[in-house]
Amino acid sequence: MLDYNSAIDFLYTQLPMFQREGATAYKPGLDTTIILDNAFANPHTLYPTIHIAGTNGKGSTAHTIAAVLQSAGYKTGLYTSPHLVDFRERIRVNGKMISHEAVCDFVERFRNMSLPCYPSFFELTMVMAFEHFKHENVDIAVIETGLGGRLDSTNIISPILSIITNISFDHTAFLGNTLTEIAAEKAGIIKAGVPVIVGEATGEVKDVFIRKAEAERSPIHFADETPLFSTVTVNDRHQFTYHNTPFGNVTGELSGECQVKNTATILSALNRLKANGWDISSEAVIDGFANVTKLTGLAGRWMTLSENPRVICDTGHNVGGWEYISHQLSDISGDKHMVIGFVNDKDIDHILDLMPHDAKYYFTQASIPRALHCDKLSELASAKGLTGNTYPSVADAYNDALKKASPLDTIFIGGSTFIVADLLTILPHSDR
Repeated sequence: MLDYNSAIDFLYTQLPMFQREGATAYKPGLDTTIILDNAFANPHTLYPTIHIAGTNGKGSTAHTIAAVLQSAGYKTGLYTSPHLVDFRERIRVNGKMISHEAVCDFVERFRNMSLPCYPSFFELTMVMAFEHFKHENVDIAVIETGLGGRLDSTNIISPILSIITNISFDHTAFLGNTLTEIAAEKAGIIKAGVPVIVGEATGEVKDVFIRKAEAERSPIHFADETPLFSTVTVNDRHQFTYHNTPFGNVTGELSGECQVKNTATILSALNRLKANGWDISSEAVIDGFANVTKLTGLAGRWMTLSENPRVICDTGHNVGGWEYISHQLSDISGDKHMVIGFVNDKDIDHILDLMPHDAKYYFTQASIPRALHCDKLSELASAKGLTGNTYPSVADAYNDALKKASPLDTIFIGGSTFIVADLLTILPHSDR
């Protein structure tokens, strides 16, 4: 039988992988996915699914809903991307990653097939997840889109609930140059008669969702218009308590200002599921919100790794995400040390505009082919008045920041999911 390292090597090197390569690996459309799905007997049809799209907040929303469903006693599959440290993070059942053996078995069966197509990394990984959920006899699976919605390979599913978190500029080369064009792609997950929850939308973007829902005769609810909590309080770790929800007072483990809008979306989704007959108690909601990382393994969302100095990482990688991050950074006292890197196919001009000017910068690059070279990043940042040193690796940048930071300072690591991934890879397991 194929060993695990060989199976992973096949996935990473033999198949086009957008996470590593970018545009050359992007393959829109569902034809190949359908052929592959048929070859494995359409496993996703054997259990109900929840489908989640959006520019920001997909991961937090997917993991929190999965955590609540687990707390409610449902065996829950969770498919997300990208992974940070271990490929198997993408595919979990009740928080447990798919086994090495299951990955090997699936890859070997695929390699023994003679299919009239050659799937991408994401297409094959997705069907691996659907197959794993079938073998694990899940009660329900939470499925996050990879890129977009209409032509995303996950869009072969027929969910019981669709969720679109929000719309911001990201992946414009593939999804469109305007918010309405991007919204139209995300709206592609709205299916005939399937309820849809939209986290936030205004103006023409909102109209896009309304028209699509009307065409599909799908009930639509905009969570930000009637959030299911009366007030919100926050503690010194940027964690929020939501008062007077349908499930009582709920405190979220996940920190960061973006979680307030995510929570409005999540509570609306849970309320809809409960109305449709799913047994979701107040205790399950409270427990799920309070224990997301333990129950699902989520990492990298305004995540505090250590204190004195305080070390925070965040996977926010577009303008929408950085609007929240920059505001939170402005509230931090003491010197700020910014370990920053990006991918080379992203327009970072507006993100750099959001960067704090009262910080020390450590410009670096992730260990993937898509990484923007640290020298180029330094040049672009300098034009915005942001100066600092360059480092060929995240480890070099982070270690220098540790040397220069005082106990009262804050070190922030981010700019790209892959910068955070490299950081978590070098940290001792106890720090993760």
